[in-house]
Amino acid sequence: MNTLQGVHTTLRALEPEDLDFLFQIENNESFWEFSHTQTPFSKFLLKQYLENAHLDIYQAKQLRLVIEENESKKSIGMIDLFDFNPQHKRAGIGILIHPDFQQKGYAFEALQLLINYSFTHLQLHQLFANITHDNFNSIQLFKKHHFKEVGVKKDWTYNKGIYKDEILFQLINE
Repeated sequence: MNTLQGVHTTLRALEPEDLDFLFQIENNESFWEFSHTQTPFSKFLLKQYLENAHLDIYQAKQLRLVIEENESKKSIGMIDLFDFNPQHKRAGIGILIHPDFQQKGYAFEALQLLINYSFTHLQLHQLFANITHDNFNSIQLFKKHHFKEVGVKKDWTYNKGIYKDEILFQLINE
């Protein structure tokens, strides 16, 4: 599928072979703030999740893709559509790049690929992202893709004894 393949990255569906990568990502406590997770996932639960990953976005209301580096074929992150609403033609979008691969342009390209796919193949009218006010890299990433700040949810997330504001960004498909 050319729509999900860029110069440096490809977005692909989850495969059973992704179990170890998914286990590593989901159980990395440094990512829990972004995924709103508080407990680790077992390989058993993640294996069940992978067995149901074939569900269509219209059934599951979400789409999770692996970001793969083209040259090495290494899994370097995940990108998601969530809260998919076909009636209102919108979805949330989230991205996570493993720290070893950050600041190399992979997130920029992967986000562009998913935006294009969302607007051309899913015919979405808008995408939104929820980003804590101190996640400067994500804020800059989404702004580079013309997401606009449309609101602030005060003291929205609580992590390690601190409340953080969450900024709502939107990208409207004109």
